[in-house]
Amino acid sequence: MDTAAGLRRAVLDLRVAHPRGWFAPELRVGRPDGRYAGHPAAPPPDHGAATDLVAALLRRAGDDPVTWLVRPGDLTTHDLDPRWSTAARAACAEAGLPCTFVVVTRSGWWEPATGERRSWRRLRDRSGVAGSAP
Repeated sequence: MDTAAGLRRAVLDLRVAHPRGWFAPELRVGRPDGRYAGHPAAPPPDHGAATDLVAALLRRAGDDPVTWLVRPGDLTTHDLDPRWSTAARAACAEAGLPCTFVVVTRSGWWEPATGERRSWRRLRDRSGVAGSAP
């Protein structure tokens, strides 16, 4: 699976599902272009609880999972980003898995650990459906 293509699809899906731009943040673990488990990403009560939640999602995720935080806003650091990134790294380490943590917004995605990012002004799927708000 091409993770970058899956994340592009996640951005497009987010734009289509939330054209006005506001929605509750959600933590997702699995494959961005396929099956994943999600959970509301309100600020976790503490690091241990957040790590336990990510670990539970990892157990349901299947092979080679990606952890991504879907949230409103732009591609700059938000309060939730380091909290969930730290929990994802801890849960993946405990499970013996490599950790890929990505933030996805309506404008694009970025991986805080590497700085890799991709953003779009207008995004269309291959059928020509626009993924940007009117």
